[in-house]
Amino acid sequence: MAIKRYFSTKDNTITNAYKEDLSTRATGSNMGASDILEVFSVYGQESSGSTELSRVLIQFPVDGTDTGQIKGDRTAGTIPASGSVRFYLKMYNARHAETLPDNYTLNVLAVSQSWEEGFGLDMNGYTDNTNQEVSGSNWLYASKATTWTDEGGTYHTASTGYIAGVTMPTYTEYFTEGYEDLEVDVTAMVEEWIAGTQDNNGFGIFLTASNEAYFSSSDGETYQNELHNPNGQKDSFYTKKFFGRGSEFFFRRPVIEARWDSSTSDDRGNFYFSSSLASADNNLNTLYLYNYVRGQLQDIPDLGTHKRVYLSLFSGSDDNTAPSASALLLSTDNNGNVRSTVPQVVTGGIVSTGIYSASFAFTGSPGLTKVWDVWFTGSDNTTSATNATIQYHTGTIDPLILSASNVNPTDTFVTKISNLKPVYSKKEEPKLRMFIRKKDWCPTIYTKATTNLETETIDKAYYRVTRAVDGHEVISFGTASATEHTKVSFDVSGNYFDLDMSLLEENHMYKIHFAYYTNGQYHEQPEEFVFRVEEET
Repeated sequence: MAIKRYFSTKDNTITNAYKEDLSTRATGSNMGASDILEVFSVYGQESSGSTELSRVLIQFPVDGTDTGQIKGDRTAGTIPASGSVRFYLKMYNARHAETLPDNYTLNVLAVSQSWEEGFGLDMNGYTDNTNQEVSGSNWLYASKATTWTDEGGTYHTASTGYIAGVTMPTYTEYFTEGYEDLEVDVTAMVEEWIAGTQDNNGFGIFLTASNEAYFSSSDGETYQNELHNPNGQKDSFYTKKFFGRGSEFFFRRPVIEARWDSSTSDDRGNFYFSSSLASADNNLNTLYLYNYVRGQLQDIPDLGTHKRVYLSLFSGSDDNTAPSASALLLSTDNNGNVRSTVPQVVTGGIVSTGIYSASFAFTGSPGLTKVWDVWFTGSDNTTSATNATIQYHTGTIDPLILSASNVNPTDTFVTKISNLKPVYSKKEEPKLRMFIRKKDWCPTIYTKATTNLETETIDKAYYRVTRAVDGHEVISFGTASATEHTKVSFDVSGNYFDLDMSLLEENHMYKIHFAYYTNGQYHEQPEEFVFRVEEET
């Protein structure tokens, strides 16, 4: 599973809007306990040139060292290192009966001051006020003890980072219809928070200067709680609402979602000789070594700083029961070339705790029906199966041969999850195994009887999860994402994936769907696999 969600720890709406009497501004209003967050700009309601703005503050558990915080989870290895994971801020549209703007852009900027959430609820009359004696941020105050440097909140722009030479990440999101959800890749900012190069005070979300209301003061400063904005609009954008962290709707709460590709593509059961029919990258095979100690994946000790292992392939003995003779020729570059030095040894590296991999092209004789892969440590020029310092594992491979055809197959498949249970708890993260066969598979009387049916392996398979009652998509296909976070793994036994049940709301039924990438297209499979997540007992 390559998704981890972090829900917001505090949020608030701050505003300088007029109260119902159109004479008093709600600059002291706090809405920190509301389940709705609101962004708007109103021009000319109180007078021909009056302006009213509303902005959102929101913060997430990023920089803490405990598990459940992004930094703590990285330290624990729950999420990958920088460069291998993307972080997305997701906020969900809240439908309402008021007017809805369209064709506008929202800023997503880092807040530069710490602030308090507060306990206000009133988003209509603005009667819940905070001040120097009552905790909670508002238009004027970040906390009861501290005013904002700038009214309406103080935010980092690209040039306002407090580390010299550091350019602050800034983000925008354009809304065409107005009711869209917000989803922004905020990886750069989150990584700065994790590294400690910027303080985590969360994000401010509000209309860009060109969309907020026009106001020009003679001295270029704020005047009577109206913000100097000579490039603003003399039109209103009213009103965009998001669900807040207090929402009763589990899948509508604001979240930072970590996504990464955790899939493994172990070609042991899908291993091919190099062929002129395939491109260099498609001639590469990847093999994996899994170091389980008492049922748990653990790193192999004493592999050095780079945690390297080595791999060689061998042909079989006369009775084809064990590796023998000298190591076979291998290739490790993307051009399919055999190395001029030590062409019989591949250097492997660590993938994650206890998992190692090595990629190469196999240039051996196509007459071989079985080869042995030997994993070892020691010298990287070992070419004999008995010459390694320490041998860790010897496996077997049945290599395949690529061949051209005079027909263009349009295979369809039948899919089953062989170990899916009807009910799970939120604490479970099962490894779900898939059995796949071609739909037109037709065994004959000459088919050898076996208790282990061979499964088809799909190189590029993806899953999504929907809520059964209404079809709401709770985990989407990662096919269009740079992270491919729902890509399905495969090994010698076929395709599989891990599903973290903590991502799902309890006491609901869910469906798993699959899409396969074949013949240059994605094909969603017809099967749906139903299960339920129950409340923990």
